[in-house]
Amino acid sequence: MTISTRGAGKAPAVLVLEDGRSFRGRAYGAVGETFGEAVFSTGMTGYQETLTDPSYHRQVVVMTAPHVGNTGVNDEDPESKRIWVSGYVVRDPARVPSNWRSRRSLDEELASQGVVGISGIDTRALTRHLRERGAMRVGIFSGNAIQDEGILLAKVRQAPEMSGADLAAEVATKEAYVVPAVGTKKFTVAAIDLGIKGMTPHRMAERGIEVHVLPATATLEEVYAVRPDGVFFSNGPGDPSTADHPVSVMRGVLERKTPLFGICFGNQILGRSLGFGTYKLKYGHRGINQPVQDRTTGKVEVTAHNHGFAVDAPLDKVSDTEFGRAEVSHVCLNDQVVEGLQLLDQPAFSVQYHPEAAAGPHDAAYLFDRFVTLMEGQRA
Repeated sequence: MTISTRGAGKAPAVLVLEDGRSFRGRAYGAVGETFGEAVFSTGMTGYQETLTDPSYHRQVVVMTAPHVGNTGVNDEDPESKRIWVSGYVVRDPARVPSNWRSRRSLDEELASQGVVGISGIDTRALTRHLRERGAMRVGIFSGNAIQDEGILLAKVRQAPEMSGADLAAEVATKEAYVVPAVGTKKFTVAAIDLGIKGMTPHRMAERGIEVHVLPATATLEEVYAVRPDGVFFSNGPGDPSTADHPVSVMRGVLERKTPLFGICFGNQILGRSLGFGTYKLKYGHRGINQPVQDRTTGKVEVTAHNHGFAVDAPLDKVSDTEFGRAEVSHVCLNDQVVEGLQLLDQPAFSVQYHPEAAAGPHDAAYLFDRFVTLMEGQRA
């Protein structure tokens, strides 16, 4: 990404997809050029949490909701210390933010962090195009970065693809840190940071868990050095087929039969650890309104998603694995994609979505309680 200047929302801008389609609009945020994978998010709110979710590293997010930025930016809702999206695409940005917690406009925040965006384009047409053609590489160019579209298209096609991208270590913490339990400490959990959101360890802390957040490069010995009652694998960006080290660590946890919980990227790591494959979805699931059925209860949850890859596991049978029997516990009702796994012979489970609900509905909060129940059972 290169930035030529800040702000200047009236500057012309152009979005160029790798298949040659382009959209012209106005600069939003920083002015310059940026590249990434074009994906769309169906959430009508929660843009601040989306922008600061490390899972969106190297992605250009297209907002399907037409009006974005109405509530501005505050200092309480970020899920990490910075914006991680590579670029941002909106149709009608708010002219003036209106919320009692707002400290600055979204345009100002994007500009101050050097995030190149574009506004004033037909995001409905762009979303339909991505649904039909699939997620693909994209570039946003504004101000002096605009050149002949043939040159811009060549730049887009030189950008790295998401398939084969190993990104977790780029977004994870470099040093371990502890999130203390709220109230009486009941358990200790080692959380492998593959791109963890701030609300996730907080949800565990609310349940009396002291969370030791460890780097993505943590070894099995470092995980057990904190004497964990359970081990957690977080969400994160990139292609799970590249995550050989987290898979190796998780297999070590499964061998010891320590209670294990994974979300999003952690679900894909569990799938690989059990011997299942992973594959890239055509356009993925992103937003805070995705319907998922918990097959163990039959209940349907509205859930928050951000994933472009999925686990290839059979929906219609229990599978025999090296670590015992495994089954698909959750499934997306839109397309029957695997949204959760659980082992039947030891305490391990995962889901593909984000139960911490930041942003998003609270339908899946029970999963943290399920993790506590596993640790209680193991201790007993």
